[in-house]
Amino acid sequence: MNLLCAAVLIAMAVPAMAQDAGQPSQSSSATNLDKITVTGSRIKRTDVEAALPVTIIQKAEIEAQGITSAEQLLQQLNVASNGPDTLAANSGIAPPGTRGNNGVSGANLRGQGADATLVLLNGRRVAAHGLAGQVVDLNSIPFAAIERVEVLRDGASAVYGTDAIGGVINFITKTDYQGLALTAGTDVTQEGGGNIYHASMLGGFGDLDSDRWNVWVAVNAKKNDILRGNQRDFVNSFQPDRGLAPDTRGTPFATVVSGTNSLIGGGLRDPSTALTKTSINTLDLPGGAGCESGGDMMGPYDDKIWASPGASFACAWDYGRARTIQQPVQTLQAIGRATFKIGDNHEFFAEVMGSKVTSKRQFEAQQLSTSINASSIQLDAYELNANTKPTYDAIYNALRTYFGDTASDNLVYGRPITYRWRCEICGPRQLETTTSSYRVLFGLNGTLGTWDYTVGLSRAESRAQSVLAGGYYFTPQLKAALKNGVLNPFLMPGQDQSQAAYDALAAADASGLELYHGVSSTTTFDASFSGSLGFKLWGEEDVQAALGVDIRREEYEFGGPSEWSQGNAYVFGAPGDAANYMTPKQRNVKAAFAEFNVPVFDSLELNLAVRHDRYDGFGGTTNPKYSFKWQPVDWLAFRGSYSTGFKVPDFAKLFRGTTATLYTGLDLADPAICPNGRYNPDVPNCNVQIRPDIITGGNPNLDPEEAKQKSVGFVLAPTSNINVSVDWWEIERINTIRGGFNLETMRTNYAKYAQNFLRDGSGEIVGIDQRYINTGGTLTRGIELDANVGGDLAGGRWNVHLNGNYLDTFKTKSFDIDPYSDNLVGMYERYFNLPIKWKHTLGLSWGKGDWAHTLTQIYRGGYKDYRPGGIVNGYTPSNWNPDVDEYITYNYSISWTGIQNLKATFGVRNLLNTDPPFTVRYLDDGDGAGWEARVADPRGRSFNMLLEYRFE
Repeated sequence: MNLLCAAVLIAMAVPAMAQDAGQPSQSSSATNLDKITVTGSRIKRTDVEAALPVTIIQKAEIEAQGITSAEQLLQQLNVASNGPDTLAANSGIAPPGTRGNNGVSGANLRGQGADATLVLLNGRRVAAHGLAGQVVDLNSIPFAAIERVEVLRDGASAVYGTDAIGGVINFITKTDYQGLALTAGTDVTQEGGGNIYHASMLGGFGDLDSDRWNVWVAVNAKKNDILRGNQRDFVNSFQPDRGLAPDTRGTPFATVVSGTNSLIGGGLRDPSTALTKTSINTLDLPGGAGCESGGDMMGPYDDKIWASPGASFACAWDYGRARTIQQPVQTLQAIGRATFKIGDNHEFFAEVMGSKVTSKRQFEAQQLSTSINASSIQLDAYELNANTKPTYDAIYNALRTYFGDTASDNLVYGRPITYRWRCEICGPRQLETTTSSYRVLFGLNGTLGTWDYTVGLSRAESRAQSVLAGGYYFTPQLKAALKNGVLNPFLMPGQDQSQAAYDALAAADASGLELYHGVSSTTTFDASFSGSLGFKLWGEEDVQAALGVDIRREEYEFGGPSEWSQGNAYVFGAPGDAANYMTPKQRNVKAAFAEFNVPVFDSLELNLAVRHDRYDGFGGTTNPKYSFKWQPVDWLAFRGSYSTGFKVPDFAKLFRGTTATLYTGLDLADPAICPNGRYNPDVPNCNVQIRPDIITGGNPNLDPEEAKQKSVGFVLAPTSNINVSVDWWEIERINTIRGGFNLETMRTNYAKYAQNFLRDGSGEIVGIDQRYINTGGTLTRGIELDANVGGDLAGGRWNVHLNGNYLDTFKTKSFDIDPYSDNLVGMYERYFNLPIKWKHTLGLSWGKGDWAHTLTQIYRGGYKDYRPGGIVNGYTPSNWNPDVDEYITYNYSISWTGIQNLKATFGVRNLLNTDPPFTVRYLDDGDGAGWEARVADPRGRSFNMLLEYRFE
């Protein structure tokens, strides 16, 4: 209530101050028109180069690069981190609870994560994606209407509130437009697949000066074709000499695996080595047809790379080549704005934005693993019956022939065969996500006396739904088809399933079934006032101030069909998420902020911003920001800032469903009295076995994360043709939200995790809490460089632009009491940002008359590669290289405006058709193998064209 009272007083006081200052003269009014608000400040100014580092990217620059989406733009920004935030970087299997990034492409600045980077449209928030509930989907941004993009490379919680830790990206559209413009473009790859097509229309009428109103509408349609792993040669997992091999034994001709009371029991002893083999594919036995006979995606399993000697007779399958490495996406976006002048000093506007995005994640057919005495969520082993006897006997005889008498103890005829099978007949797994988003905004801008003001009321919503689109089957029907032998997992190469098998799968097909849906919405009222306080210090400029309020309601819900509570017993292998269904949740946020810009001298400017946010359930948090700009001479300026920031937990981390599952293992003892918590009946204090509940899910007691940000730099401009800026920065986050703790780690580090072991009144452990908690932190430092040099040449104008990012430090710690880790820069990181030390974009442009040329080099530095288990244990492949090479590509474009009202741009992306650098990276939850989507573009050389015609 006190905050609301303060907000009302601010709103009442500012107009009074403006009126006290007197009415502006005609000349000062004209000056006000030239002032703009730059992202990171609420105060209008004529000097864009302020105390904070802001990168401004104009529409012409975007078009010259052949960029057609916000995701493509972010991939070329060096301040944007190499994280799993794109539609390519996380295109594989996603476990329940994470929902992957179905249809989501996020912005991630300075390695702080997409959920710690604030995305704005015309300076105001848009809704987070309906499924994720924490990240703005860049696909929803109406790219056809974008006039420029401003990237604040600094924390801004003191100005915008939560999420603005890594920085702020502000997509700014036109404010008014007259005429009609039609645009069409293509971006077609040389090697096929992954083509992009787009078209847009922008139309407007009404002159704000003469008619006193303007209305414009922009519509954009875009289609990204699918790009599959088997369409690019660099996606190839069978490169064992370099340390890369598929880590799967699920093959189209099934691999026999060990299991109690199964055909091979605990494994068969190899007569030539005396080693026990627990995974055997009869194609790979001596005298067999060989794994390669199963097709170009099958090959031997490399037991040395994966340190699995029991699998030396197994086959593997290159499921990376079955992955989608660019998701197919169809996008329809529209935005419209109507502006009306009220008198000479006020404007009323209404803005409506909407988008519909449909994307499809597609990855390899399921690997089906079987069990003896299978439960309702498991598949039955291959039993001996009249239907299966010919195939069963062939498998048994092949095993008996090679293993002979040494197999007599375990190879027992008549027992079921446990196996792993790649069900190619099942087809690729597909998840289709449709996201519909909108924002409606009503606002009033203008001046009161010498003060500017803006007031807005908006409602934004993102509604998303994921459905099964192929490759998933109802479990009871699938179990029956396997158990009765209709589906045969041991077909020899060249053989096909029976019609009965196809019919059985068709009857079991779960395509079209809703997986889950989510809705995220934000309703916001904001008001800010800025202007002169009417006095100076020792400089020529007045002290400026901005005051305002920000009041919003955030809402989120997540749900789906109740049948998903059955889990794997409902649809086999589908990532249902019933445990995390969430009834509608909401919270109110009330904030008041102030900013002061103080020109102490003509050469020294100080800025102070402070914001107080009050959240339902969290209380209040106050975050200041101090910055300065010192310009001792016209051609040199120094700048710096210090601020604190915060990020509130998203709804999912707070309210995700909590489950308690009985621990079924037999190896756990109380780690408070038993070192490492490992049960051993022969060791005192370790001889009492415990079986507590394992608790997972959301935690309503989470606190906001906190951050401290620092930066210092300089801007050098000795001539009008030379401009150089360098900024050093540091971000330290504490009280970070972490979850999914590994039980092995928890029990072997009991002193740190003691609070997670829940005890009853007698002291007995009854639960182990693996939910999210606030703990630990990260430390990140870097240097950003931006340089422009230009001049006249051959009757035209040339320019060289270098933008680079040097990542100096990235360290983490799991607990507050821990020291920070070693520096992780230049090291492989599996799940989050890939901390590359140096990356840059170097552009050369030259224009004369109707022609403009642009050549751009994009550089991404190398790093230490991932090390598979066998290599960690000492095995070294013949061509092993522990380093991943740098990735360098060149883009070229030429623009022509020789016909009135027509602009034509032609370009080549990846001019030299450079493949992504090789890496042994191989992930279930990623985009294939042999390359890194967080660094590289898999499309290869492509040819783009953009035609724009304006009707006067």
